Amino acid sequence: MRNSWIIALREVKERIGSRSYVLFAIFGPLIILGLVYLLFVFGGNEAEKWNILVTDKAGILDNKLMPHPDPNVTYSFANDYIEHTDFANGKRYQQYDAMVEINEKVLSNKLSYVFYRTKPSFNLQAKVQYQVERRLEEVMIQRFTDLSVQTFREIKQPIKFSFRNVYDPYDQTSDVRTWVGFFFGMVILAFIALFGMTILRSVTSEKSNRIVEVLLASVRPQQLLFGKLTGVGISAFIQFFIWIIFIGLGLYLMREWMFPSIYDASSMNMAELTDNGRILSVQEKLYAGKEFNTIVDLVYERVNFGVMLTFFVLFFIGGYLFYGSFFAAIGSTAGTENDGQQFILPVLLILALSAYAGYYTVANPESELTGWLHYIPFTSPVVVMVKLTYGYAAGEAYQIWLSLIVLLLSAFFCLSVASRLYKNGVLQFGHRLKLQHLFKWLRK
Repeated sequence: MRNSWIIALREVKERIGSRSYVLFAIFGPLIILGLVYLLFVFGGNEAEKWNILVTDKAGILDNKLMPHPDPNVTYSFANDYIEHTDFANGKRYQQYDAMVEINEKVLSNKLSYVFYRTKPSFNLQAKVQYQVERRLEEVMIQRFTDLSVQTFREIKQPIKFSFRNVYDPYDQTSDVRTWVGFFFGMVILAFIALFGMTILRSVTSEKSNRIVEVLLASVRPQQLLFGKLTGVGISAFIQFFIWIIFIGLGLYLMREWMFPSIYDASSMNMAELTDNGRILSVQEKLYAGKEFNTIVDLVYERVNFGVMLTFFVLFFIGGYLFYGSFFAAIGSTAGTENDGQQFILPVLLILALSAYAGYYTVANPESELTGWLHYIPFTSPVVVMVKLTYGYAAGEAYQIWLSLIVLLLSAFFCLSVASRLYKNGVLQFGHRLKLQHLFKWLRK
């Protein structure tokens, strides 16, 4: 055991001292924070600011559209009919991004054309439609009924069907959050692939340089294998904790300095988030022009990072030991570096299949296949991360621990097989690796 720790410390010092390790520790979190920042900026409702001209020859809208101004959409009114060709080519109209045409019979034909220069996003299209429809509704109420706007809308309110899991009646889970779990799963696979290849290169390098012969004069092959796996694993954890610190600090600074008004829900006047006493849904807030960013809300409010990081660490340990045994076994049994590269391809394909399993779980979280993938050690690290964000039904939390136990038992079994292959194959040089060699070394 002491020899294994000495080898592990040697591996840690060698990895941490490398230039690539330091660069990855610095630029990895910066790249992720950059992607998160882009999602914050372009994933919310503040990405587009449009200047829209409303042509209303009959004056139906009375030159007003919303009780409160929209920070992202500015409306100007023209009590005249404007040809779309004039709007497209006229110099006086170049300042406008789109033109909403309110025809004289819009109250009866329920038709309005919107001419744009560049196609707006779906959210912006829905927002403009929502705002114009609400104003036309007010006009129709005033002209054709004796009701107040508030009374009419209370009568008009449609029945909203909210489909919810019987074990999650408060709808605390979300399909959007499952992508956060998918991201955590992809990080696990990325770290496994990166540091698994590190194990492979380290073993093959020591074989080609004949350093392994010197090492085996002092330690047993199993001690060398476990020391190498432990050392590379510790360096991976150091990298991981550096990422947590950098990303956590970056998200905190973004919240405090870049998006304070979007994040601070308490600063919003609740009266602004209601419509005549009725609380608006998230989608209605977006359409009505309320300052609300769904991506910011997802990152800062709707994900329990304490739970996610805890199981991330546990399943990373299991996944690393499981896949790391394959990388070590291939490196020790390969006669040449080319053989090692050929035999590593199936492992990389399995990692890619695991990534697809995570995507499949996002789309089909309750399917029978997902249930099987949840316990298969090749795919369980990603699938469990996705399922965690989707949520487990009451009484099903044991499935997480059962999946972890299956993964760890599989990892220990693969490590025992890898240690036997390592012991018999690490001193073999210059041969073409064949399956008969593997079976022969396993029987020894």
